[in-house]
Amino acid sequence: MTAMHDPCTRPGPRAAGLRAWLRAWPLAVAAGLLTCQALPALAADFIPPEGCRLELTIQNRSCTVAQHYRCSGDAPGDQWVTYFTPEGQTYQSRIDKETRWMESTNLRDGIVDTLEDDAKDHASFSTLLQTGTDSFDFWTRSNTGERLHHVGQDDLTGEKVQIDGVPLEVTRFKLTTYSEAGDVLIEREGQQFVSRAQGRFYGGIEQSSDWTGRRESTNDSPVTFSFPGQPGFGSTKPEYDCDLQMVHGPAGTPRQLLKEARS
Repeated sequence: MTAMHDPCTRPGPRAAGLRAWLRAWPLAVAAGLLTCQALPALAADFIPPEGCRLELTIQNRSCTVAQHYRCSGDAPGDQWVTYFTPEGQTYQSRIDKETRWMESTNLRDGIVDTLEDDAKDHASFSTLLQTGTDSFDFWTRSNTGERLHHVGQDDLTGEKVQIDGVPLEVTRFKLTTYSEAGDVLIEREGQQFVSRAQGRFYGGIEQSSDWTGRRESTNDSPVTFSFPGQPGFGSTKPEYDCDLQMVHGPAGTPRQLLKEARS
């Protein structure tokens, strides 16, 4: 696979498939595309789809804002997130009550990834909270036909923090994403946060490397939490580190988007 040197050039199919799964950890398409074409940021309130209820808006360090919502037609415990950059909405995903990556959509190119039913070891949020550690080994498939293999582990460090008054617990994680042929595509490790009350992960500080040899350190930590009736609830305009995103380049690389799948 060739490297994507030009952030304004659309990647090939194999790279595009990766983009839907690079998490999360860590966050959505292309704040850095502002270096390619400067678009005005249009402030607006997020309106969730019909039958859904917005629960939480989070401003993140990575020049992204996340809208967390639940929908009445989903399985109990399922929840959605839609990410916004200065260009608008870029990415959305759905997790289940165990934080499994059920589906994700790149809202720029229409690539959708879904979790395959059979897994050697599905992710389990309840196991992590009960035992302090959880391993996972599963596959995803995109609507372009690409299959990706994800293997890793989450561990609670025992450290507890508060961000904007919200109690969180610190985790350490490792994740390796392989092609269907077994080639290592992305390796990631670092620190994240979990919320027992919200039942999900939030981004943190991590290091990653990809098949091109490129290495990167990112900080996708939450800064503010806005609940219904509070200032900033539903706001779609990112507020933090946006100048840094313009300097350091695009957020739409494969490793960046895989971050979003669970956080």
